[in-house]
Formats: sequence, structure tokens, C-alpha cells
Amino acid sequence: MAATAAEGWAQQRSFHHSRYTAERIAATREVSVTVCLPARECAATIGATVAQLAGLRELGAIDDVLVVDAASLDGTAALAAEAGARVVQEGELMPAHGAVLGKGDAMWRALGAIDSDVVVFLDADVTDFSAHYAVGLVGPLVEEPQVSFVKAYYERPLTHQGLEVPGGGGRVNHLLARPALALFYPELAGIRQPLAGEIAARRELLLALPFTTGYGVEVAMLIDAWRRIGLDGLAQVDLGLHRNRSQPLPALAPMAATVLATIARRVSAEGRLHGVPDAAPPERPSHDSLALA
Repeated sequence: MAATAAEGWAQQRSFHHSRYTAERIAATREVSVTVCLPARECAATIGATVAQLAGLRELGAIDDVLVVDAASLDGTAALAAEAGARVVQEGELMPAHGAVLGKGDAMWRALGAIDSDVVVFLDADVTDFSAHYAVGLVGPLVEEPQVSFVKAYYERPLTHQGLEVPGGGGRVNHLLARPALALFYPELAGIRQPLAGEIAARRELLLALPFTTGYGVEVAMLIDAWRRIGLDGLAQVDLGLHRNRSQPLPALAPMAATVLATIARRVSAEGRLHGVPDAAPPERPSHDSLALA
């Protein structure tokens, strides 16, 4: 039953980025859009990425480009500002909550500096970045009123010692995240890349979600969004080719362990998994719950 639902969803809610051009989004959108890039030591890529997003802003496809810098020492913040981004230091956002605990925490804090209807989170270390990453993710939120959360998927090659292996990237995604979701959350088996850092969502939904502070932020957000809005509220967009820094295999072990622990925390909270120690990183509560406190 769940597998059938996942297959049906994948057919109805999977789109290709070419369906959404910047001109089309600019002409039809009725929502405000901020693109947010958490960044740490991204001097090699941030300038070109922001320049393309600034071009989208000039076309009217988006409204704001926000770079949340993690006190980078390589000039990331200055390069982003020079290219046209609004830049904030993650440590200056919501300082009452103490030290920033990684990317997920930076994303959570960034919501306090964003008032747009739609928020697009993109990775800042993508080589050969293209503006269609942003408009592709925004597209379903503009044209599908029922959709509130959009994930990216793409072809990700692996570069090793100067050689490129097509489809060889995203090893934790293929070997752990997708099999674990298929086992514990079969309704989400149609999600091609649950660990993709490229996400677009309605801000009101993001404010209602807790944020895992470590590597598990993307898969946690996916599960939590699905629990809140159901499969019909989710969509995924094929962004084509995606290149970013590939890590050596030993460096992926902590990421894999964190992703598994994050999924296990949610399964355990549902009473379906017992006797497993909670090794997942801390979580920030939803902004909505803070407002009610």
C-alpha cells in the first residue's frame, strides 16, 4: 500500500527544472521568495553563485539573496556581499541560543532574518552553479497550490584523483538514507535524494518544524514535513547535473552515522524502535513553539 502510494506520488509530483524558467516564475508568482545560502569557507564558489542569483532578482524571479556565513576565514562574506548578497554572520542570529551547532542550526536561525513567503535553501559550494537550481525549486510552489515542500534531485558525479565517475556521488544517500526510508517510511521511498541540501518550502511550514543541528537536518526536515502536510504537500525537481566537493570515504562515516541516528530518533519517538541509544545531534525547537513559550 505504502509502496504504491510512493510510486504514484513520484509520477505526479516529480518535475524537471526546464518546466520553470526565470521569466515564467517572474510573470506568474504571487509569493515573495528569499534564497538562503549557509556558507563556510566557500570563496571558490560563492561569488559566481550569488551573481547568478542576483540576476534572478533583477529579472523579478526572486526577491532576496541571503548568505549566512559561518565566520569564514577565506573571504566568503566579502565576496558574497560584493556579488550582491545580503550577508549575515550566523553567530549574530538569535545569539540567546548560544553557539551555532552546524548547518542545520544556521538554517534554523536564518528564518529569523527572512520574512518572505517562500524560502529556498541552496548549497554554497556547488561548482558550475546554475540559476535554474533556484527557479526549478520555486516552480512547484508557484504553480501547485497544494505543494509546500520541494526537494531537489540530480545526477551527481564523483571526482577522485582527477577522474570523474558519473553517478558515483551521493554515496550516503544511496547506501543509507534511501534504504532506511524505504524500510521505516516506505511512503517516502520515491524521494530520489533525501539528503539533498537544495530545498524550497513555504516559510510558514518551516517555522512549524524543528531543525536537527547536524548532518541529519535534510532527512529530518523531510520526515517532519511529510508528517505535517502529507505526500500531496511534497514535490521533487530534477535539477540535472550537480557538482560539489566530494569527501573521501572515511570522512563519510560520521555523516552516515548521524543520518541513521536522526532517522532512528524519529522511528523511536513513534514507538516503533526500542532499546537504541539516541546518538542524533541536538535539535532546535520550531519557531512556532518558541513564540508560544
